[in-house]
Amino acid sequence: MGFASGLRRRAGRWRRAVLAALVTGAVVFPLSGAVRPEIPAPTPASLAPLSASTLAEAYAANRANAAEAARTAAAHDDRDRAATDRSLAAPARHLLQFDGRGSGRVTEVLGDLARADRIAVLVPGSDTSLDTYERFHAAASALYGQLVRQAPAGTRTAVVAWLGYETPATVSATVTTTGRAEQAAPRLRALVADLRAVAGGGPRVSLLCHSYGSVVCGRAAAGLAVDDIALVGSPGTGADSAAALHTRARVWAARGADDWVAHVPHVSAGLFGTTVGFGTDPVSRAFGARVFAAGDGGHSDYFKPGSTSLSNLTRIVLGQTKAVTHD
Repeated sequence: MGFASGLRRRAGRWRRAVLAALVTGAVVFPLSGAVRPEIPAPTPASLAPLSASTLAEAYAANRANAAEAARTAAAHDDRDRAATDRSLAAPARHLLQFDGRGSGRVTEVLGDLARADRIAVLVPGSDTSLDTYERFHAAASALYGQLVRQAPAGTRTAVVAWLGYETPATVSATVTTTGRAEQAAPRLRALVADLRAVAGGGPRVSLLCHSYGSVVCGRAAAGLAVDDIALVGSPGTGADSAAALHTRARVWAARGADDWVAHVPHVSAGLFGTTVGFGTDPVSRAFGARVFAAGDGGHSDYFKPGSTSLSNLTRIVLGQTKAVTHD
């Protein structure tokens, strides 16, 4: 009994030390970072409720809003933001949502959403904003291209790149807590409801959740009308197990061999009035997800063209579950 008690005390001390280190590092290191100045932008376009009949109208209104945001950014000498906004305002872009204020919000569709049989929603992690949006768009484009090539004849696909929340900075206090995820979860649920309103009840919807985005998906999962949830490069979901997500969806998880997130301590505890850390490792046996192969890639390589992870994510979206490879 004494030996066991000693082990528990040492484990408790280790747990507290790890949490203290996480919080200290997250709070101290950002103090030297520069704060990006706020660039004015128009309020988002006023849209009718989304449906197949209003989809084209929403795309046009959001493109017009992005064009106005580009002009505003250019007038304030923010050339990079202006260029991003102009790119999103191009006639070929399909924006379900756009907000150029602050770090920015954008929900972009690749493919024919109204007629899709399979819809993949990409949920990004830390440091994703309008200023880094092209990197996120490249991941969505790589997935969409793979889906088009790999889909059986007659299967129609769409990818939704959802930058619908304020992501935390990689080195910040917020990235170690569930706060941003809890704020984002209702918005992700609302997005899925919008997708169902546009595409009807038939399509199968998959959430592909990267890094901190897996915490968002974990918070949104309960009762959400999706068929698959894939967690890649995940620090944890805030839940102890896949069953604790309370979802009918199949839960998948993968981590690349060179992903630094493997070294993040998988602990969780209340501290300073919030929850710090995200609990059980999603690729561990204890979590209970369907673990699939992600190859040798690093934290930013899950949607890299030609990668093992992208091939398996494509199979998951297409429902080709028996073809998914495992380590």
